[in-house]
Amino acid sequence: MSETTSNGCTHLDQVAVLEPENRESCPECIAVGGRWVHLRSCLVCGQVGCCDDSPARHATAHYRATGHPLIRSVEPGEGWGWCYEDEVTLRTAEVQAAAR
Repeated sequence: MSETTSNGCTHLDQVAVLEPENRESCPECIAVGGRWVHLRSCLVCGQVGCCDDSPARHATAHYRATGHPLIRSVEPGEGWGWCYEDEVTLRTAEVQAAAR
């Protein structure tokens, strides 16, 4: 486990994927004919899922299924992330530094 960052996250050592291949849709929603509100990307594997304001909440479901604790918004103009385990918002600079 890495050291705690200034925001309290202890999982930034797991950041592996900053840019997902898909930034346009929630693949799981498309597969079932659902709809999404906003998109989030797993910073561990790059999986894109819909946010908790969306009916299916696929990003959170991905965390529960895999244990991957870090996501970030892939919405245009948004530059934040979230750690499910530590329940803290991630700063873009901290995420980018962890990926180096």
